[in-house]
Amino acid sequence: MDIDAFLNEPGRDDAINEVRKLIDRLEIQYIYVQFSSVTGRVVGKGMPATQWAQLAEKGVQLVYGAISNVSVDRRGRYLGYGPEASELIALPEPETFAQLPWDGRVARVFARLFRNREEVDLPGAALATDCRGNLARLDAEFTDRHGMSMRLGTEPEMMWLRRGANGELMGVTEPYCYHVDQLEELREVILRVLRYGHALGLDMIQGDHEDAPGQLEMNFRYDAALRNADRLITYRQICRQVAREFGLIACFMTKPFAGLSASGCHHNLSLWRDGDQEVLPTDIETTMAGVRNHCVGGVNMLTVDREADPNLRSLNDVGRRAVGGLVAHLPALTALGASTVNSYRRLRDTGLWAPVEAGWGYQNRTCAIRISAPDRIEYRMADSMVNPYLMAAGLMAAIDDGLRGDLDPGPPTSANTYDNSPTSRRRLPMSLGEALAALDDDDVVRSALPEELYRVYTSHKRDEWDRFLSTVTEWDFETYLDYIP
Repeated sequence: MDIDAFLNEPGRDDAINEVRKLIDRLEIQYIYVQFSSVTGRVVGKGMPATQWAQLAEKGVQLVYGAISNVSVDRRGRYLGYGPEASELIALPEPETFAQLPWDGRVARVFARLFRNREEVDLPGAALATDCRGNLARLDAEFTDRHGMSMRLGTEPEMMWLRRGANGELMGVTEPYCYHVDQLEELREVILRVLRYGHALGLDMIQGDHEDAPGQLEMNFRYDAALRNADRLITYRQICRQVAREFGLIACFMTKPFAGLSASGCHHNLSLWRDGDQEVLPTDIETTMAGVRNHCVGGVNMLTVDREADPNLRSLNDVGRRAVGGLVAHLPALTALGASTVNSYRRLRDTGLWAPVEAGWGYQNRTCAIRISAPDRIEYRMADSMVNPYLMAAGLMAAIDDGLRGDLDPGPPTSANTYDNSPTSRRRLPMSLGEALAALDDDDVVRSALPEELYRVYTSHKRDEWDRFLSTVTEWDFETYLDYIP
């Protein structure tokens, strides 16, 4: 059984004992056992820290519907799993254990999900709809197949908002890009996020004020795909907590304001062979060392040999095939990167730095794929609502196809496609409905979401699209109330 193999992994017992020591030394009283639903929501259970030994051995049980937010479609039918379904088992991964810096009495730990041992079909198997476990499996297969691993760094944008006198949402700052005075307006918020981030293993590196009200981008160091996804989830939780402390709203909705820039989450990726692990130093041990682990060193397989190729704008063979895979599957990847109805407000409000071209270019921000550095590829479609586990899995599948199929990306695009609209051949999907149709037709990207995970994810997204199409809004009244006679 997969569940038994997981429980018997070498070093697990030692890690469990180390967590026990942390609990005792830090006087932790309560633990959140958490994982990501298909929509990127953090779900799970809480339990007293005195139950750690039992938690580590037996995990906690939740209804299968937890992975799909225990929600129903607009006709009242359960999405993904109904009340007749069994219960999954969430087993903690001790190396992800961390005390919460805003309340030392509480800790969190990420979980891996399994089918119950009493299931008739596939008892004790890894749960196919476990977004995080699925990425871990794909990552291991990718490394075994190609002898290299993908490292990811994300650029999470979000907005710090408040309610106006009439309840309207408004930014805490003005929409002045790179304006240091706007950073000053949010100085205490920024410093709090930095402090909490460092305590939870995020090696914060830089940030800036973007060009929407209250919009900040705060970056942390790139790392292995799974740890990067965990840290993006952690970063969102940190921002939500800081917002509570300052009486603000941490807004991850992609485009809350028409005519102003939306919030993206560009994914920068590179492919590495070998390397080591470096633990981020800390004054007080409040987490397992795995929380602060970062990949260092190794050989970046995208690096161009400038002696052999002095052209500053070129790709080596690995980079060419990787970009070829990404370009070939851009339409389907859009369903993962731009995963909400609101995401397409970002794409349709052109000229505001979001990509509209289903192609690639060097430093061309109007393209979905940008070569942002000689040894790094930037995927620009992902936005602030992305599920990082599904996104990384999709990118990995597309690159795998490019490497194995020797796919050529074609010529780069240097034109500003805001001035000249892309042809239909090179146009990205411009609605959630179009993106889901593209995902249906792409066997490679679909393979990144095993059949059950694909079913649950797309049922959520199709219901979201259906709800949107069936909703009467103020726009309908303004447009059609006096339309005829």
